[in-house]
Amino acid sequence: MNFELSCEFFPPNTDEGAEKLCEVRQALRALRPAFFSVTYGAGGSTRNRTFEAVIKMQEEGGCDAAPHLTCVASTRDGVRAILELYRGHGIHRIVALRGDMPSGMLDPGEFSHANELVAFIRAETGSHFHIEVAAYPEYHPQATNPAKDLEHFRRKVEAGADGAITQYFYNADAYFRFLDDCARIGIGVPVVPGIMPITNFVQLARFSDACGAEIPRWVRRRLESFGDDRDAIRAFGLDVVTALCERLLAGGAPGLHFYTMNQSAAVLAICDRLGLVH
Repeated sequence: MNFELSCEFFPPNTDEGAEKLCEVRQALRALRPAFFSVTYGAGGSTRNRTFEAVIKMQEEGGCDAAPHLTCVASTRDGVRAILELYRGHGIHRIVALRGDMPSGMLDPGEFSHANELVAFIRAETGSHFHIEVAAYPEYHPQATNPAKDLEHFRRKVEAGADGAITQYFYNADAYFRFLDDCARIGIGVPVVPGIMPITNFVQLARFSDACGAEIPRWVRRRLESFGDDRDAIRAFGLDVVTALCERLLAGGAPGLHFYTMNQSAAVLAICDRLGLVH
């Protein structure tokens, strides 16, 4: 099969968390991922921890490390310094995002949108970085309408993005319709679906309400019916997400990007069912 797997982590804030994340990465290497990405807090609030996690991953070898880089509350000089740091450590992938404005911060910085960040990275570093951007099959929660949301995505691609990773979703039709819309206006970069395993319904519902990802009514009602039965939630979630991945891969998705929440068990279980564990 000609596709890539990748996994996303958030930077740990304790020594215990860092040790656990190391164990999770080792377990997920059985998937032979193309890269591990590391998130970047609102306004760069986890910047130093992101640096540390990314550089450690890169030094371990085995697969590329791909730091997230957000432009909200950033300056050109600051981004330039970050790019030089990553280049100096042999990093060749970046996930370029607008990011969220931290609570209480009024100055958006010198970049307003992700396409400006992508263009800046290209101007500063040429083709050194493989740049991924975000895509929203169910539309960005702040988008005024689908057409404008698609236009924003096209600007990021035209600015120099090599590919995209989607917000997670559970409706495969939304993903395939998004690809059709992209093709209609000449966007041809790979768009990898983001996959969120289902292990904790309360947490998932909170995330989904915040980011605009829809939990289909039948899935939400079934998850609600399990109450505090975490084993039932995990078993049902495994069925739902595995079926989603099967349909995406059968439909030609160029890869799967797992939002791991710094856990390995659910991702490995899904990939084992898909026959992707080596």
